Amino acid sequence: MSPTVPPPPLNPPRVPRRNRLTTWYRARSLRSRLAFLTAAAVAVAIALSALACWFIVERKQYDLIKQDLASAPPLPPAPAALTKLICAKTPQEALAKVQSAQIVSSDPPRFDSQVVTPDLSTVCLRSTSSKAIELLPSDRTILALDAGDSRTRTGSYTDGTPAMVKVAWYFDRETREKIVVLNALPTKPVEESLRQLALLLGGVALGGVILAGLAGRLVARSALKPVDRLSDAVEHIARTEEVGTTIPVHGEDEIARLSTSFNAMSTALANSRERQTRLIADAGHELRTPLTSLRTNVDLLIRSDDTGRPLPPATRTKLLGNMKAQMQELTVLIGDLLQLSRPDSPKPVRTLAVVAVHEIAERAVERAELRGPGLVFETATAPWYVHADAAALERAVINLLDNAVKYSPPGGTIEVRLDRGVLTVRDHGPGIPPDELPYVFDRFWRSPSSRQLPGSGLGLSIVAQSVREAGGEVSLGPAPDGGPGTLATVRLPGGPAPE
Repeated sequence: MSPTVPPPPLNPPRVPRRNRLTTWYRARSLRSRLAFLTAAAVAVAIALSALACWFIVERKQYDLIKQDLASAPPLPPAPAALTKLICAKTPQEALAKVQSAQIVSSDPPRFDSQVVTPDLSTVCLRSTSSKAIELLPSDRTILALDAGDSRTRTGSYTDGTPAMVKVAWYFDRETREKIVVLNALPTKPVEESLRQLALLLGGVALGGVILAGLAGRLVARSALKPVDRLSDAVEHIARTEEVGTTIPVHGEDEIARLSTSFNAMSTALANSRERQTRLIADAGHELRTPLTSLRTNVDLLIRSDDTGRPLPPATRTKLLGNMKAQMQELTVLIGDLLQLSRPDSPKPVRTLAVVAVHEIAERAVERAELRGPGLVFETATAPWYVHADAAALERAVINLLDNAVKYSPPGGTIEVRLDRGVLTVRDHGPGIPPDELPYVFDRFWRSPSSRQLPGSGLGLSIVAQSVREAGGEVSLGPAPDGGPGTLATVRLPGGPAPE
């Protein structure tokens, strides 16, 4: 019986709009994002500038109207026939009476004015008025101010036209009673101007955003050209595996630094591949000789057994001895290759141990004495401790002593000194020609004069690598006193006591 599958929810959870926007933004290319951010920044700047401009103009326009209203008199002076007041209970009724009187003024007043009793029960207009002002209950509060003081408010005419209204109260000169005087100016022209200004600013802002988007696209394309070249170079290397490809670097900005770092990485990869190729080729060349010799000796043994003509015992013993020596040479060569196959970069200090260099030197001398029984070893070592790989450092010292043993004449002397972190090994052999000194630490390099001697040409390469891993330096040169032989010098950082 199959398990019951629950039905899908009727209302699946909705992804928040912010997450959808973030997902959409991250899905865009870097060029699109840069163009979008540029356009957004310019759009915000233009929008803020447009809003600030609109509010400044709006306040300035309304301030001008207020200033005009501040200069309005209680009852503007005019001929007596034109200043006759027509009164009614409401502004609408008073305006209707004025319009029915059909009195036309040759000099229309600057302000629209009307007089109201303190209880707002009677409204009086001039006979030449063309508009009436809507009253608000708050107009009564003007009586709380001193006579002649005024208050400005927004309002409208009876026909709905917006206006700015100045409200004040005075004592009538004839009746000595309080009267409320309203003066108004229409604000519709200002609102129309502000509306047109808003449309103009909106059009400018929209055009600015479009131009900003285009400019952002152009800027992004221009700014990301080095990134495009870098991407093309990386894709070319990934496609063709041709390391060593570089791109031109212009300027000193972040993109130029990135390009420089890429060029350095590509060059390092090319050098690493070249070293690997050279190591494989050199290793194959060095392995071919002992393998060929081994195959020849094995074929000779097999042929002698197959033909029923066994080799003389002395010849067979010599042949087996040669095979053993060749196997030992192969073993040493493979060990050297494994040693050199490690990365060239030094190991982190935290993985190294405190090593007594003087003890390593003494053990290496003991082993060298077994390999050169007829040689004289003069040893003088002072305590010295370093942070290093003990096995690698001991192998480096042994390789130096093996070289000294190999090239020393019978009964010769080998001097080993260790003083304040400087280890020297001096032999009295034929020495190294000056023109060959730059190559002595190269892998598989062997002097033409010593190719008949056993060895693979990897010993000094291992010495150089091990000393570098310990943070030191190694060098080979002629004997300091001008005599025969070679002086090997190893400088190791450390101290006379373990830390």
